[in-house]
Amino acid sequence: MIVVPVLVSTAAAVTVLLLVLKPGSAQDRLDAVRTGLAVGAGIGALITLALALRRQQATEHDATERRLTELYVKAVDQLGSDKPAVRHGGLYALERVAQDNPGHRQTIVDVICAYLRGPFTPPPTPATPGAAGARRLGGLRAPGRPGRPGRPGRAGPAARPNATPPPAKDEDALQEREVRLTAQRILRDHLQPRTRARTWYRRFPRPRHTFWADIDLDLTGATLIDLDLSHTTTRHTQFSGARFEGNTEFGGAQFSGDARFSKAQFSGDAWFNEAQFSKSAWFDEARFGGDARLSRARFSGSAWFIEARFSGGAWFNEAQFSGGAWFDEARFGGGAWFIEARFSGGAWFNEVRFSGDARFEEARFSGGAWFEEARFSENATFSKAQFSDTAWFSWTRFSGNVGFSEARFSGNAGFIEVRFSGNVGFERARFSGNAGFIEAQFSGNARFSEAQFGGKAVFAKARFNGDVPETIKPYLD
Repeated sequence: MIVVPVLVSTAAAVTVLLLVLKPGSAQDRLDAVRTGLAVGAGIGALITLALALRRQQATEHDATERRLTELYVKAVDQLGSDKPAVRHGGLYALERVAQDNPGHRQTIVDVICAYLRGPFTPPPTPATPGAAGARRLGGLRAPGRPGRPGRPGRAGPAARPNATPPPAKDEDALQEREVRLTAQRILRDHLQPRTRARTWYRRFPRPRHTFWADIDLDLTGATLIDLDLSHTTTRHTQFSGARFEGNTEFGGAQFSGDARFSKAQFSGDAWFNEAQFSKSAWFDEARFGGDARLSRARFSGSAWFIEARFSGGAWFNEAQFSGGAWFDEARFGGGAWFIEARFSGGAWFNEVRFSGDARFEEARFSGGAWFEEARFSENATFSKAQFSDTAWFSWTRFSGNVGFSEARFSGNAGFIEVRFSGNVGFERARFSGNAGFIEAQFSGNARFSEAQFGGKAVFAKARFNGDVPETIKPYLD
């Protein structure tokens, strides 16, 4: 293999020496030939050494890969064990392999996610003494004070020890629960680019050595328990159809790719405060059994909440929607807060049902805002809201009081066939474009004091059960 390069280099060296030095005597020519042969021998030695080093590196690489493969296969086999301790060991082995070998981290994460996607029914929560007075403290349960509530200083009856051991099925589920919590902890610890302390002090954003960058998560249909991925950084994430048991925390998380939570079910509170979605975010048909907190969240791409169900309160205060925001046919069972929210693209709330108060004070709609056929069962507040484009509330029903005081409508505003069952206030509101209140019904008091209409205002067939505001009389038929 190296003979030809050596012969070529030797011949070239001899030729160059003879042509450059031009030896006159036979002895000089012989010395030039010897020198050329020595050069060729040296080149051959270097090539031989390089090939030997390459073979050694290849051998070491193959040995390392074989060792990694053995560790990987063994760890995966451990995950299939019926013994919880062995499954724990398999997870820790995979974690070590991924930490020491960055090129295999995505594969290891895929294995952990596949394990979490496996079928699992959470065990029933065991009743423990003092559980009624327990409170959450940093993810743990702190026992309540002894004694009955409202009767300090008097101890309650001693709890009877449970002599009946839990069924074997429940015991297996409890052990599997601990294994899954370990898998979730591994993901959390290695997807946080900085420690929690550094998160509070943002002057030190240096990544820590345990961070795994550019990781995709596929937890489609997984059952996740008290999942905490707060302040994590991931790429593409897939949580469609996942079941989040207990409370879920994504506060401060950064999603650099698409984030999919379609048809996900959150049984407890869901925290997404200050989360950043760099691309599209899907929450269509998601179910929030507790409170949903997305205050100061940033949606750089499209945000889809079509047919989402919010059983508790929904907080979107100061949230920023740079792309379109779709909430069509969503249901808000509790209060809905969009105070100071920013909608740079269009905002669609068509056929939405607000069972609690809906608050949009100082919200800004840079694109169009559509609330067609929406239903507001309680009070609705849009005070100081700014609509830079079309604002369409046609065929909407307001059962409670409504406030649009000091609202700004830069484009056309449509309130066609709207029903205001309670009091409504448009004090100091400004309509720069056309304003249509055709066939609108005002069952309560309607206040339009100091309202300004820069474009055409139409109140044809509008009905006022109370006194007609003086500001409106010039626009009636």
